[in-house]
Amino acid sequence: MRKILPLALLILSSHAFASELRCGWLQNPTPSNQWLIDKDGTWDISLQGGYSAPGIEKLKDFPDEQFVKTNGNYGYGCSCIRVDVNKSDKKVTQIYSSKVLPLSRCETDKTLPKP
Repeated sequence: MRKILPLALLILSSHAFASELRCGWLQNPTPSNQWLIDKDGTWDISLQGGYSAPGIEKLKDFPDEQFVKTNGNYGYGCSCIRVDVNKSDKKVTQIYSSKVLPLSRCETDKTLPKP
């Protein structure tokens, strides 16, 4: 048991360090379609009728003043999310946490495209 515990802690801690903090435009243009656009590209979070990343319920709702509506109640905001990703598929594979940022943060970030 004593030898297993340190190994288990090592495995769990290495998993925690594998997550990435990605910041950019969190877009939700239509029901069940969500993605993050950051300096590295567009990362699928959920696609209607298909994929949905585990932990999606951890994405924070945007306050009205930090959300741009583009289609009824759908639109985009600025956010940082702690995630695991599949880089070759550009897909978020796990969401751990999220934080809403002011729109101005993404608007002034020269590494981000316009939403």
